[in-house]
Amino acid sequence: MVNFEFLVPTKVVFGKDTEREAGRLIKDLGGSKVLIHWGGDYVRTTGLLDRVEQGLKDAGLSYVELDGVVPNPRLSLVKEGVQLAKQEGVDFVLAIGGGSAIDSSKAIAYGLANDFDLEDLFLGKVTTDKIASLAAISTLAGTGSETSNSTVINIDTLDGPMLKRSYNHECARPLFAIMNPELTYSLPAYQTAAPGADIMMHTMERYFTTVEHTELIDAMSEGLMRTVKTAVLEALENPNDYAARSNLLWAGSLSHNGLTGTGNVGDFACHAIEHEIGAMFDVAHGAGLTAIWSAWAKYVLAVKPDRFAQFGVNVFGVENDFDDPVRTGLRGIQAWDNWCHEIGMPTSLSELGVDPTPEQMRQLAEGAVAARGGALGNFRRLTADDVVAILESAR
Repeated sequence: MVNFEFLVPTKVVFGKDTEREAGRLIKDLGGSKVLIHWGGDYVRTTGLLDRVEQGLKDAGLSYVELDGVVPNPRLSLVKEGVQLAKQEGVDFVLAIGGGSAIDSSKAIAYGLANDFDLEDLFLGKVTTDKIASLAAISTLAGTGSETSNSTVINIDTLDGPMLKRSYNHECARPLFAIMNPELTYSLPAYQTAAPGADIMMHTMERYFTTVEHTELIDAMSEGLMRTVKTAVLEALENPNDYAARSNLLWAGSLSHNGLTGTGNVGDFACHAIEHEIGAMFDVAHGAGLTAIWSAWAKYVLAVKPDRFAQFGVNVFGVENDFDDPVRTGLRGIQAWDNWCHEIGMPTSLSELGVDPTPEQMRQLAEGAVAARGGALGNFRRLTADDVVAILESAR
């Protein structure tokens, strides 16, 4: 186990009807004028926006609205939000939605608190520890952005292809996160399955480590993954299963707030590769991850086959061939593929519906490596040639 620091200052307000508390919580934190930011019709048609606005009015707060967030959120909308918030004297940003709405809100909050071009922040040209006050109401279990320090944005404001980039800083953890599992009941099956896979992947990116003596975090991670793989199936079968939805919503935060990475060194190569795929082909993040994970896993398996064997046995219950950890590890990878297909997720690029040319594969690989400083991953350090080989295998 390696040295670590762990702090999650976000206040979590979990349970039924908790969205009605947003106004009181913002007032307690000193907010006076709120930008409400979301995407899609759900927020209006279900009455959620009305309930939130009534809570703000009851607390004596004023507000302005900005909708239009799309999956793989765009920097162009973020800039529109910054301009609106500055014009209206906003001092608090409230996200309603999943990871896209929350990340877009985080980027707006960065823009409110800083004077630099936001492109420079996400391209790594500047850094900051300043952000405007923000909070989140989660309507989707997946990214964990409601308690994480990460912000992922698609840069569509520059000449050339769109870029998907992230900026991570502790200041970006929302001041509070409202999490009502009932708000996730009406999600389509795909928006239950893909984010559910993302929860698994957030945990797996930290779980596959070469650090030794991480038994406590291993056990917590394995328990989380076992719970999620069951809860996704239960939620798909019965969308109004409160217990399943609760497990998924809370697991989404626990998988990405840093807890499952304490004491080890995570990998995140698949996330880096998927960010490039997502920017080029505009696919759902969770589906992009499942499309490439098996290819990555088989490519790096020999580094530490015992780790993959442990994953297969403890998470998916595969038979342990004690004399051959490689064989057991491959069984675990196959069990993962089987689960992905059971919930309707792809395990190859063709199943994802994309067919990159050799030139595009090279572009994807070089973009992923460049975004991570020249090499990516920690389980095994990968060059652009390695990434190309993984993408070829993922066809």
